[in-house]
Amino acid sequence: LDIRDTVKYKEVMKQYGLGPNGGIVTSLNLFATRFDQVMKFIEKRQNASKYVIIDTPGQIEVFTWSASGTIITEALASSFPSVVVYVMDTSRSTNPITFMSNMLYACSILYKTKLPFIVVMNKTDIIDHSFAVEWMQDFETFQDALNQETSYVSNLTRSMSLVLDEFYSSLKVVGVSAVLGTGLDDFFVQLSKAVDEYEREYRPEYERLRKTLEKAQNKQKREQLEHLWKDMGSVCVQGNTLTGSDDASAMGPSELILTRGTLDEEEERDSDTDDIDHEVTEESHEEPAFRNFMQETRMKYQRRSNLNE
Repeated sequence: LDIRDTVKYKEVMKQYGLGPNGGIVTSLNLFATRFDQVMKFIEKRQNASKYVIIDTPGQIEVFTWSASGTIITEALASSFPSVVVYVMDTSRSTNPITFMSNMLYACSILYKTKLPFIVVMNKTDIIDHSFAVEWMQDFETFQDALNQETSYVSNLTRSMSLVLDEFYSSLKVVGVSAVLGTGLDDFFVQLSKAVDEYEREYRPEYERLRKTLEKAQNKQKREQLEHLWKDMGSVCVQGNTLTGSDDASAMGPSELILTRGTLDEEEERDSDTDDIDHEVTEESHEEPAFRNFMQETRMKYQRRSNLNE
């Protein structure tokens, strides 16, 4: 599947007057409204395919920290064993400050998604990733590399390295080369461990959250139903007070609703004007006509009496 077959990125930019990042975010938001179709497609193919790879936008603000990115991630994680793979360019991370920036990105994604996490250091055919692994395992070695930097950012990086020390301890790291295919065996080993971690730690949590949400929804439905019963019960009591009927008092709101239109044969002939009192309306028309007739008769009788006199 390709999102570009569903949403035209450049057309979105033109239609909404957006820039590059705004166009990507809006396109992803539009795609997220149809993501249930992607979920159905994955469900149909899950027996035939062992892995599903979803390549997300590299900009952290576009996917990781956007509403649509959260919707897509949670939809997948609630239905399938999901693992986040953070791919970094090893050849561009030889500078300790750039390396720290990549690690901060990885840490941010890990704590936002709350899913099993693997850092894949790509392009090991250009430079081996052992230097990065050493920086993560040996704090002093990373500090020595930072001492060669003289910019003010190096001081911030030195402080951040202390914070990320705990993050490194539980991080899965694999070096691969997409060109040569080296390291892929190690990657699949780490992937299997991440899936086991998902089944052991993350799935129970998602199940707990799902059950909590279902309980909250069921509770809300019960409260709405109770309010409806109370409202219908008050209407029933008021009706019994006005009519003085003892039979209707024994009936609950549901019985009144179900028997509506069958209690009396006259109700079957009711129209949309049931609230109009037809007898009062006819009398209101008959009274003026009768009054005029009596006045005319009285005047005729008086004229005849005057002529006879």
